[in-house]
This record gives sequence, C-alpha cells and structure tokens, in this order.
Amino acid sequence: MESTSQAVPQTSGNAKSRIAYSFGAFGHDIFYATLSTFFITFVTSHLFNTGNEAQNNRMVLYITNIIAALRIIELVIDPFVGNAIDNTKTRWGKFKPWVVIGGLISSVSLLILFTDMGGLNKTNPGLYLILFAIIYITMDIFYSFKDIGFWSMIPALSFSSQEREKTATFARIGSTIGANIVSVVIMPIVLFFSMSRNGGAGDNRGWFWFAFIVAAISFLTAVGVGLGTHEIDSDLRKNTEKTGFKDVLKVLVKNDQLMAISLSYVLYTTGVNILNASELYYFTYVLGHAAQFALLGTINTLVGLLSVSLFPKLADKINRRNLFFICIFIMLCGIGVFTIAGTSLVMVLVAAELFFIPQPLVFLVVLMTITDCVEYGQLKLGHRDESLTLSVRPLLDKFGGAVSNSVIGIAAVAAGMTTGATAKTMTAHGIMSFKLYVFGIPFVLIILGALVFFFKVKLTEEKHAEIVAELEKTWDEYLGEGETEAVSSQVLSVKAPIAGQLISLAEVNDATFASGKLGQGFAIKPSDGRVFAPFDATVRQAFTTRHAVGLVSDDGVVLLIHVGLGTVKLKGTGFVSYVTEGQRVKAGQEILEFWDPTIKKAGLDDTVIVTVTNSDAFKDIDLKLASGTMVSAKDEVLSLQSK
Repeated sequence: MESTSQAVPQTSGNAKSRIAYSFGAFGHDIFYATLSTFFITFVTSHLFNTGNEAQNNRMVLYITNIIAALRIIELVIDPFVGNAIDNTKTRWGKFKPWVVIGGLISSVSLLILFTDMGGLNKTNPGLYLILFAIIYITMDIFYSFKDIGFWSMIPALSFSSQEREKTATFARIGSTIGANIVSVVIMPIVLFFSMSRNGGAGDNRGWFWFAFIVAAISFLTAVGVGLGTHEIDSDLRKNTEKTGFKDVLKVLVKNDQLMAISLSYVLYTTGVNILNASELYYFTYVLGHAAQFALLGTINTLVGLLSVSLFPKLADKINRRNLFFICIFIMLCGIGVFTIAGTSLVMVLVAAELFFIPQPLVFLVVLMTITDCVEYGQLKLGHRDESLTLSVRPLLDKFGGAVSNSVIGIAAVAAGMTTGATAKTMTAHGIMSFKLYVFGIPFVLIILGALVFFFKVKLTEEKHAEIVAELEKTWDEYLGEGETEAVSSQVLSVKAPIAGQLISLAEVNDATFASGKLGQGFAIKPSDGRVFAPFDATVRQAFTTRHAVGLVSDDGVVLLIHVGLGTVKLKGTGFVSYVTEGQRVKAGQEILEFWDPTIKKAGLDDTVIVTVTNSDAFKDIDLKLASGTMVSAKDEVLSLQSK
C-alpha cells in the first residue's frame, strides 16, 4: 500500500509564531473591547455638545441606532467576508493579508470615529450622520476580515494538535489580558491627555489620544502576526465549501440543540453586554470617580485568567450543566448587589466581580455545547456541518453587542448622562432610570436565557458521549456526499498501528466489536501509547474526543482505529491527535498518542481495536499472526483479499 503523495508536515509552529500570534490576540481584543464597550461612552458623553440638550440627545439616539442597525446588517455580510478569505490566494498565504489589511483600515476608521470630523457634527449634522454610517460600516467590515482571518489561522499554522493547543493557549492568554486591560488604562490615558478633567470624564482630546493608542497597538500587532507567523500550504487547506447566511440559518433550524443553545446564549450575551458597557457610566456618573474604573479593570484581568484556568476542573467535578446554573445564580446575585451599592466603592467592586467571575466559565460552557452540536447534528441530519455550526456563536455575540449599544444609548439619554453631565448634575430620578435599563433588562434577559437552557438544552457530556459512540459505529457512512471508495483487486495488508499483544476481535470485551458488526479486524493490548498510520491514507474522521480515527487507504480500505473501550467518556483527556480531517498521512506516520495510566485510572479497558468497516468489499480477511503474539508497530498482521 504505497503512495507517491506527500505527507503533510506535522508541525511548523515555534516560539516566535506563538508569541507573534498571542500579541496579535492581545491587540485584537484591545480593539474589540474599545469598540464594543467604550466607544458608546465617547458617543453619549463627549461627541455632541451643541448647547442644545434636546438636539444632543436626538443625535446620540440617531448614532446609537445607526450603530445597532449597521451591526445587524453586518451579520449578513460576515459569511461573504468568510468566503472572500477562503478564496484568497497570495504569496503570503490566505489569512495574513486580511489580518494586516483589516487591521490597518479598521484602525484608521476607528480613529476617525473618535473625532467630530472637523466640527461637522455641529455645522452639518445630516452629512455627519451619513459619513459616520459609511465609516462605521467600513470599519466593521474590515474588522470582520481581520477577526475571521485571525481566528481562522490556527489550523493553518500547524497540523500538529499539540502545537495548535499551545498556540490557542497563548492566544487565549493574550486576548484575556487585552480585553480586560483596556478597563485598567482607559481613564488614566484619557485624563492624562485631556485639557479639562470635566468632572473626571476627560474631554475629546483625551479620548482621541486613547483611540490613537488603541489603533496603533491593533495595527502593529496585526503586522506582527503577518511577519511572525507562517501559513502551511497544502491540499488539506483547499476550500471545498461555500458558507452563506442561508446555510447558517438552515443548520440552525434543523439542529434543535444548536437552536436551543443559540437562543439561550443570545439572551444571555445581550444582557451581559448591556451591564458590562454600563460600568464606566456608573463609575463616572454615580460614584463620581471615573479614574477608579482602572481598579476594576485590574481585578478583572487577574480574575479572568484564573477563571479560565479553573474551567476544566470545575466542569469535570460538577459537570457543565450544573456549572452553568451556578454561574448564572452568582451573576444574578451580582446584579442584586449592584442595585443597592449606591456610592460605596467596595460594594460596587463586589457586585462587579460577582457578575464578572462567572462570565468566562459560561462562555466556555456555551462554546463546548455548541461544539458538541457538531456531532449531534451529524447523527441527526446525516452530514457534518462543523464550520457552519461553530460560526453561529460569533454571530450571536455581534447581535448582542448591537442591541446593547442601542439600550445603552437610550439609558444614557434617559438618565441625563450625556455631554457636559457630571456626577454632581445627576438626579435621583436619572440614576433610578439608568439602573432600570442597565440592571433590570440584563436581569430579565439572563433569567430568560437560563430558563431556555434548563428546558431546552439537553446535550450533556454524557449525551454527547453516547452520540460519539453511535457515530463510531457508522462513521464510514459520512465519507462525503456521493463519494465511494474503489477497492483494488489484489491482496492487501494492514500493519499494526501500535506495539503490544495481538488478540482476535472475538476476545475483545465489547459485544459490538467482538461480533464483527463494525467489520472484521484485530485488537492489540498496547505496550505504549503511540499510534501510527498502518498504510498511506486520507484521514476521513478525526473524532473530537481524540480516542479514535477513521482512515481510507489509497487502495480503498476503510479502517477504524479505536483506542480503548468506553474511552469516549474521557472527552479527550489523556489523548493527543496529530491529524485533522482531510489530511494525507504516510504509512508509519504517528497519528495519535495517549497516556495509558489515564485510561486505567478511569477503570476503562485500554485495548486498541482495528476494524475494516467495509469488510463486505473483501473475499477473505485473515490474521497473519496468531493471537497472543507480541507485535511491534508497523508489523503486518492482517491480510485482505479483494473480491
């Protein structure tokens, strides 16, 4: 079973690439935090100062509604952005050009938006609104090019699961710091550059220079990604599928669990966005000390990193579903404390942390559940929609952010927290109106999201394990629409994928495998944890739990390599995959690795099972060695005679 095709390199990652990518994530999330949370503060509190309060309020409402409308429109544009990136071919790769170009144009656009465009907002408000809409949608579209291109790069940087996990971990650290550090530095920077402190809120000059620093960091870190990373060029990354907005809706509607978690999350994330965006207002107009907001940002940065690191242990001990509801309860307590905190800094910080600490955990619960919806949809619908399914979450976040901007604009106008206002000018009625919007609406939305999760989301870890176990039995049915595998008319052989003691399938302690329902083959009691490709092949199924892989040889042998019995319950713990779906592998190339003590500690059988799932295509399938024989990886153990 030899082939002249070239094996895909296993890893091209290195420290330089990971550091460049993590700094890219840092700058990317600094930009996102500024745009999604603090830009609306500039609009409501500093942009319009015509001397006519009614006109100022009208302009604020116009702008906030324009932003909301444009962000919702941009949701429809996003799939086309993704397709444009997929069809990009340059000497620098597919993604990096868009990261750099998107970083440049979005940064320049953001900087313009943090100005009054030469006073045009006063001299010609109508023209200002038109130009604002054009610049904002330009900025948002090119930010999407950068966003989609950046987060799509991880699979392109390496085909090694280990290297990808390292890169993703570095990126997550960078993005967590970037997203939270803005809260630490925003008011010190604004006040440092402001000509007037304006009751602790700063002035337009200070906000402009803050935006300049954000834009510069965003662009320079994007350039760093372009210079410091390298995209692998291979047939594996050729685009074969176009994603449209209708496709996303189609998958969402047909996959009831994806629909349920999406509805739950969009309610939740809208509420969270509203309250998060209101916190600077609270420090500025209720506490009267905007500079103290840096203290909250510092705490959030440290707590965010700790919260993310605790997720695997918490999810394992109390399961994702229980963790979700515990987090929601804590967040609701935080909102309750916020409503009675008044001007006590200590109470405000306690409330803010009760609300913030669970957020990274809820995000990861939702992300894992959406990921599990891939297999759920595959089993239910008969086809796998991985990219479409995972594209749903960013769309929901953008929708939540769009609604949040509109609510915050209305709340600021209703409370009188607009240009020229300070904590001293706030009335009790204005503060109460503000609290009803920014605490009452999130409270209701988060409860509704939790109720949807409780009654409609049934995809637990245990249910997902059952689905994956079921897919293992029928994985070869998903080779691709209309695709068939022609079997060569010759005597073929399969090598041992791992070292250990050879045993017959009949001796395997699992009725389904032992009966041959999943095909004829053999099993090995492993002596180590390294699994190799038994022939030149294409990877047609790389299970997300990493305990199994489906291969199709160049000669048409469809093979399932399954590590252990019941190991799907480990959810990938103790397993490393070195391959991805569609990848070409050479005979003897390492494809999986597992830590045997993890399996045994869980009380599970570590037997590695190898079955020819298209056994009907062969006249004879025989073991070449006797059961009980000790074999080395790559020893020929199975003979196949085609019909």
